[in-house]
Amino acid sequence: MGLLVRPVALLIYCTTASLFFLTSSSAAAIAGGTPDGSEEWGYVQVRPKAHMFWWLYRSPQRVNNKGSTPWPTVLWLQGGPGASGVGYGNFMEIGPLDTNLKPRPSTWLSKADLLFVDELNGAMRWQWQDNPVGTGFSYVEGGDRTLLARTDAEAATDLTTLLSQLYRSNNTRLQGSPLYIVAESYGGKFAVTTALAALKAIHAGRLAASLAGVALGNSWISPEDSVLSWGPLLYQVSRLDENGLYLSDSLAQQIKAQVKAAQFLEAENTWQSLESIILEQANFIDFYNFLKDDSSSDANLEQQQRQRLLASLGQSRRRYSGYLSSKVTTEGGFEGIMNTVIRDKLRIIPKNVTWSEQSDDVFEALAGDFMKPRILEVDELLNLGLNVTIYSGQLDLICATKGTLDWIQKLKWDGLKNFTNSRRVPLYCSGGEAAGTQAFLKSYKNLKFYWILGAGHMVPIDNPCPALKMLGDIIQSPAQ
Repeated sequence: MGLLVRPVALLIYCTTASLFFLTSSSAAAIAGGTPDGSEEWGYVQVRPKAHMFWWLYRSPQRVNNKGSTPWPTVLWLQGGPGASGVGYGNFMEIGPLDTNLKPRPSTWLSKADLLFVDELNGAMRWQWQDNPVGTGFSYVEGGDRTLLARTDAEAATDLTTLLSQLYRSNNTRLQGSPLYIVAESYGGKFAVTTALAALKAIHAGRLAASLAGVALGNSWISPEDSVLSWGPLLYQVSRLDENGLYLSDSLAQQIKAQVKAAQFLEAENTWQSLESIILEQANFIDFYNFLKDDSSSDANLEQQQRQRLLASLGQSRRRYSGYLSSKVTTEGGFEGIMNTVIRDKLRIIPKNVTWSEQSDDVFEALAGDFMKPRILEVDELLNLGLNVTIYSGQLDLICATKGTLDWIQKLKWDGLKNFTNSRRVPLYCSGGEAAGTQAFLKSYKNLKFYWILGAGHMVPIDNPCPALKMLGDIIQSPAQ
């Protein structure tokens, strides 16, 4: 389907979207929205010359039950790092429209209001010398890369500043809606640091929100444990032989030693080498679904070209967003959609800001944090009593289930033993037991773990039915 075919409602919104301004003592926001109030979007200046873009959807299934669970809001944090939540999470995974701009039957909007953001830790395509840089539609002025978030903590501060602006004193609708942070991939690291920053801001009276929980989907919480799981997993599913297993395990152990010595930049370089070895030994396996080959790699490349691809730093760094974009078959690709139809609808994107896929700048900005674990932060959230959910797609390699279960065992939380010993229960979806098991759940107190079968790294894309059922259970949505 080409770009010329799109929903009539979207065309109407492109021409009738309203614009309004929000102001506060700490930040200013320019915003727009649809006439019926079902969508709002805008910019918040989270730091001088740093502008973060947000997009909020109000659910048509919203239930206002004063005597029961209030209607929730989900803040979705994309991975990468540096991929656009406004683009990928919204149109490819859980938003109301898919990449063909058609209604998504499995949209998470049926269970909650949805808030997407483009974090200030990526880079956009350069159009001219003064083009801003950022992620998605977010940007910093003057092309100054020093203004990008350089640590997970800085990214969390930006997000908390944005939330404080959106949950301003006169926004009673958001204030009355419990907030859940749901993240994918590297977004999980942002989720736990943001949750801690948000709780502090709430306690200090700077954020008028009610944080109800965090969900970490196929998250890069412990890079060490993830990479240690790669070799054994691929050996068991016949994608590596003994030689490949030895080579991958040797580099994984090197990463473990480097992380222990706090040599995080060196560990990232070794991680790049390990990915290259895996691609070579497993014949370009798909890191996001180990039953497939990497669709971005041309099997007909000459050996010299293949070796250059294996050695390409940028290829590894952009694999996440490249994988998502490869799923779009519309004319002009996903960048074309975002820079035409969506840009026209929003009406407030600066002329010199162009939406594009993730680039190497994000890794350069976050290089010191990329291989750092965030297990202690998960522990802190659990000990504070916050509901923490972890979910994992069965077929993921990059954040394989085995690695995730291994870092969970490193938690110091006093409920860990009871969680580990608790019974795992099967979950079903459409068709019930006759359709087969779709997932498993284990829980104890404020920790839940979901095994999602038939899914790789992007659970909402690969197996949307149990993902939506899981969401309803996590957030206790009134719309069941």
